[in-house]
Amino acid sequence: MAAPAALPIIGPMQAVAPLPSRLALYLDLIRWNRPAGWLLLLWPTLAALWVAADGWPGWHLLIVFVLGTILMRSAGCCANDVADRDYDRHVKRTALRPVTRGAVTPQEALAVGATLALVAFGLVLTTNPGAIQLSVLALAVTLAYPYAKRVLAVPQAVLGLAFSFGIPMAFAAALGGTDWGWGAVQAAVPPHAWWLLLGNLFWVLAYDTEYAMVDRDDDLRIGIKTSAITLGRWDVPVVMACYAVYLASWALLGRSLGLGSWFLAGIAVAAAQAAWHFTLIRTRTREGCFKAFRLNHWLGAAVFAGVALDLALR
Repeated sequence: MAAPAALPIIGPMQAVAPLPSRLALYLDLIRWNRPAGWLLLLWPTLAALWVAADGWPGWHLLIVFVLGTILMRSAGCCANDVADRDYDRHVKRTALRPVTRGAVTPQEALAVGATLALVAFGLVLTTNPGAIQLSVLALAVTLAYPYAKRVLAVPQAVLGLAFSFGIPMAFAAALGGTDWGWGAVQAAVPPHAWWLLLGNLFWVLAYDTEYAMVDRDDDLRIGIKTSAITLGRWDVPVVMACYAVYLASWALLGRSLGLGSWFLAGIAVAAAQAAWHFTLIRTRTREGCFKAFRLNHWLGAAVFAGVALDLALR
């Protein structure tokens, strides 16, 4: 689906030459100086890994999931920028991304993304069959997300699934055996892992709707579908409701798994942050909504800290 040709382009279309070093461009492509994206992926994955391992999971799994998260988020940025290049040039916030402005070709960006994804897959290969099979599903969902914005009223749900897939993968890596087949995955990933994924999806809906609120005017003009547009004036109430569902579901699941006061303290700190985010987004300013999105990783960090402390201090 091509972007409307008649729309004015926001921001200059820069010539390909002269260019900074290719490394600098690639680092910009993968948002290296904006770690909030991979931190949003990392905290729920680590929380699940600690729950699955009943505490410290060991250096091997920690390295696999930390590096794998960074690599896959970076690969996702490459794929997303190629898919959205004809739209991003019309959005103030994204008009100067390397692919959009022509500093990096789509083929080059895809090559970078594929290389990063292959390295991440190599890390997963050191775990077990269950985690490997789930990683393939996670990649498929990640690649589908940019195109969901063309057809779904709330594409953030697809992003939520992609950003939450580290949870069952963590359980599979910590608990799985050497058998192949979907039955082995089901045996390694208990039901509460999928419930944790579902609860985390609501957190992604909350923070990515805040993100979409930043670009709502531009997205309306170019025809992109987002939850911020679909919800209209219900955006702020729904964001806060999603925060509530996420925190309440994780609190209930954590308690059912035997987590105690330190875990609940982490949930309380996260809830306080969510309340603060309401003050940032209630007037729907670009600056306030972007700040709320950018700081969401601290909310996830609080939940993970509660999980880790509770399991360590039993």
